[in-house]
Amino acid sequence: MATIPTAQTTGSHGRRRASNRREGRPEAPARWERPALVAVLVLAAVLYGWGIGHAAIHPYYSAAIRSMATSWRAFFFGGLDTSGSITLDKLPGAFWPDAVSVSIFGPHTWAAALPQVVEGVLTVWLLHRIVRAWAGPFAALIAALTLTLTPVTVVLNRATIPDTALTLLLVAAAGALQKALRTERLLPLLTCGVWVGLAFQTKMLQAWLVLPVFALVYQLAAPGAPLKRALRVLLGGAVALAVSCCWVLIAWATPAGDRPYVDGTSNNNPFSLVFGYNGLSRFGDDDTAFGAVSGTAASRTSGNTGWGMLVNHTVGPQIAWFLPLAVLAAVLGLVWCARAPRTDLLRAGFLLWGGWLAIHAVVFSVSNGNHPYYTAVLAPAIAALAGGGLALFRSAYEAGGQRRVLLPSAVLLTVVWALLLDRPTWFASWLLVLAVILAICGALGLWISGSGASRGTVQGALAAGIAAMLLVPAGWAAAGLDPLYAGASTSPTAGPVGKAYRNAVHHRSALRRVGLDDPSTRDTALLDYLTRHRHGEKYLLATQAAYPAERLLRAQSQPMLVMGGFTGKTPFPTKGQLSTLVATHQLRYALLTPLRAATPATTWVKSHCTRIHSRAYGWRTRGSFSLYDCGRQH
Repeated sequence: MATIPTAQTTGSHGRRRASNRREGRPEAPARWERPALVAVLVLAAVLYGWGIGHAAIHPYYSAAIRSMATSWRAFFFGGLDTSGSITLDKLPGAFWPDAVSVSIFGPHTWAAALPQVVEGVLTVWLLHRIVRAWAGPFAALIAALTLTLTPVTVVLNRATIPDTALTLLLVAAAGALQKALRTERLLPLLTCGVWVGLAFQTKMLQAWLVLPVFALVYQLAAPGAPLKRALRVLLGGAVALAVSCCWVLIAWATPAGDRPYVDGTSNNNPFSLVFGYNGLSRFGDDDTAFGAVSGTAASRTSGNTGWGMLVNHTVGPQIAWFLPLAVLAAVLGLVWCARAPRTDLLRAGFLLWGGWLAIHAVVFSVSNGNHPYYTAVLAPAIAALAGGGLALFRSAYEAGGQRRVLLPSAVLLTVVWALLLDRPTWFASWLLVLAVILAICGALGLWISGSGASRGTVQGALAAGIAAMLLVPAGWAAAGLDPLYAGASTSPTAGPVGKAYRNAVHHRSALRRVGLDDPSTRDTALLDYLTRHRHGEKYLLATQAAYPAERLLRAQSQPMLVMGGFTGKTPFPTKGQLSTLVATHQLRYALLTPLRAATPATTWVKSHCTRIHSRAYGWRTRGSFSLYDCGRQH
């Protein structure tokens, strides 16, 4: 660890530790470190993996995962159905591990959710390893615990949503950057670019948000001449760009007839999917920017935007329990290390994680809207700053002087902030009482204990304070194990906020714990009818938008023509393409719904095909769907 004004590394032992970290030599762990890490990882595995056989997997993404598990075309291009007629509205990278798992273990809900659990546990382990190399074992343990018990990570790491993989890969990139700073080698910096590029394959432009921070940290803190550092930054950025754009370039270069139509675009261009639909359309008023389909920014209606977004009553309890401590740690860490050498690793770490937190907070605040689970990418930065900050304050406490009050003050600050976050619901009221008691005992113990106090007394007071800080977020995190408090399958959210999200969802399919190979009675009846009356057609069914197809694709891996893609507004297939499919006996049935806007293709179905009475396929009532037989035209 780098030398700081609090005498964190004094004497020959401290200099040896700093030298080891600069030269990349690992320090021998203390006896308590490995058991503590194993305990945290087991806790993470239990929280993330509990009941994954009934996990609330995302209905849209899980439908694609099952299709990708049975078709190489659908796997590579992210096809929504096995024929790969149209892609997902995201890049497929985040879903490749899920599809491989389903291919190996079969179409089970737990098989789809298992990679998310593994990714979540790996993120905890990797963050512990990175923070230990930066700020020591105490900081690493606090960071790992904080990340594990962040409520939004618990509910997210069992849902087939790209943010889990995004977070893991960005943490790996941060670790590679830290190694590049420590060793002065080029390879770790290039590896950092590879990790960022792979993160781009999971959630596109969001992966690039850290690049300005990474470049700044390397340019300011890496050894070597300024020109050499700048050239290396450019080289690392080029690697990140190349890996990021590899799938998009392959899809763009593939003839349109040999790949699925790119959903969310009006021009069938993968660049429009990335930079339009999932990029520029989420900022400003033009939701058709760069070829995006109108009205495609699904998060626009979430309302979670503005400069107070991270601490509002919806998002705050998911992510912000340690936010004041993280901000305080970042500021004081940079101030205290202001006079340190330019290559000081401790200052570089505070700049890295503080920049990660700041740039995401700014972008989320100015976007058109955010689902609460988007903020999961902030969890590693907040956890690392919390761990590094407490380690810094602990060193100041042990050194004595005026700064020793920071450690007990940090405990009280965090618990008071927990009171404010929990106040709208008082969901964890009994935990709050216990946290306040522990915080008072811990803070008083630290304040009263002078330099002559026994080490056991100080450690006991510190343990009480840490327990007080973790108690309330742990309660919210554990609540996410109850499906009632885990949010909707389309928006995992913990605690009473999750219950409100669940109740606010209007479609029953999102309220029901959707799973693979678990169709409802109505879906089974419809699939049986379609299978009996299928006579060599390529497609079992055409559906208006993805919503009617999701449940059927989760039940069976069948080729289905999803007209209009996710929103129903993507101009595929055209009216001419649809009529040709019907005329060449590649398609017979179409399932329409008034819940999606009409398109030329759906209008053609209504005017040329015959509506079938719902009792013919075993439905007592038609509900919000109508089945048409295009083999019997008007």
